[in-house]
Amino acid sequence: MAEVIKEKTLKTSAGTATKTVIRDMTVGSPAKLILSFFLPMVFGLLFQQLYNMVDTIIVGKYLGVGALASVGSTGSVNFMIIGFCIGVCNGFAIPVAQKFGEKNFTQLRKFAANGAWLSIAFSVVMTTVVCILCRRILKWMNTPADIIDGAYCYIFVIFMGIPATFLYNMVSGIIRSLGDSRTPLVFLVISSMLNVVLDLFTIIVLKMGVAGAAWATVISQAVSGILCLVFMAKRYEVLHMTREEAKPDMVMIKILCNIGIPMGLQYSITAIGSIILQTAVNGLGSTFVAAMTAATKISMFFCCPFDALGSTMATYGGQNMGARQLERIRHGLRSAALMGSAYALGSFGVLYCFGDKIALMYLDAGQVEILGHVREYLLANAAFYIPLAFVNIVRFLIQGMGYSKRAMLAGVCEMAARATVGFLLVPFFGYSAVCFASPFAWIAADAFLVPSYSKIMKELYKNQETPEYRPCLGH
Repeated sequence: MAEVIKEKTLKTSAGTATKTVIRDMTVGSPAKLILSFFLPMVFGLLFQQLYNMVDTIIVGKYLGVGALASVGSTGSVNFMIIGFCIGVCNGFAIPVAQKFGEKNFTQLRKFAANGAWLSIAFSVVMTTVVCILCRRILKWMNTPADIIDGAYCYIFVIFMGIPATFLYNMVSGIIRSLGDSRTPLVFLVISSMLNVVLDLFTIIVLKMGVAGAAWATVISQAVSGILCLVFMAKRYEVLHMTREEAKPDMVMIKILCNIGIPMGLQYSITAIGSIILQTAVNGLGSTFVAAMTAATKISMFFCCPFDALGSTMATYGGQNMGARQLERIRHGLRSAALMGSAYALGSFGVLYCFGDKIALMYLDAGQVEILGHVREYLLANAAFYIPLAFVNIVRFLIQGMGYSKRAMLAGVCEMAARATVGFLLVPFFGYSAVCFASPFAWIAADAFLVPSYSKIMKELYKNQETPEYRPCLGH
């Protein structure tokens, strides 16, 4: 059987045949499959980071360091809330990947439908709650008085766009579960280009300040989500469902919640540690906030391949768990680990040689003190990119296999590590402690994830012919 199945005939809900382009990751070379799925994923994430970088560059260059600090001070709370949304959507897509691996397309459609119902409910509730609490959260974080108004204007609009976040991530997650990582890339490119145009228009022409950058992000993501939804409806007839298949099913909703909520909490719990750390940085003053903002943006760009490997392994693990291919899961982990480690070494070399020059995209050459702080942060993080690679690869792999609760516990380890640095080390060592907070968190997560993965595989090999082997249980 070919690795990439072109024009494969599948049975639709109406009983007719359809032709579509999918990628079956349960057969063929694991390394080749992972690489072919990974490349569109990483390009998509790079484009996503590109328009995030453009936001920051335009804000920093046209609105000043104060506005840059305003946007940067919301980074951790933004990650906590939006990360929860993304994690939940990724979790809802996991049973779809598993049922694809089983070739059970009726169940696949039912899981997709129930995931959509849950996404609507979650988006309404979350948008209402976080918008009401938005300013209070910023005050709890000890956001400096000179930037809190700008921070509120920015993050409130981002939170208003939570439904758009759910729309894009739910639709793209389902598409990736079918083995298609290219289609979400196309619409991310469109979103990125639109975001750049809207950034310039809202900030320079309409003079909307930091709120303009937020509206540009929300609008571009909404457009991308709608286009992706229309494409999915037309292209993937295997997802066309009967009214019966589209009805809410409490059993499936429970399964989806058992997987999706822990995945969402994983992001949020990790972000709590980041919020504590951000609060500590806020106490150091707006100069350090601006430095961390610029450094974080650069670091996120360089970390895109790790995120892409993680998302790749979630789909790979889900499909192969559904097909009961344990050896393929082990081989896939080995291949991904080699890819991640090679990239980690290369990216450290680039940041060591050119990190301070890259920072000039966000800051002026005369801001020597801030540039020095940016370089310190980048090198401290890049030196530990190999542990970060394993965090993403192993965590997302076991999530795809259905063990999202165990993956969530790794987030607890990260939170505890960052909180320890924020509470205990920053008061004594200042910004230098901040620079090593993430490496400390990655090592803590790996200390839990690697033994947990080994235990999971040992249990699965022992019970692969018993009901305990069944995926989609949200262990």
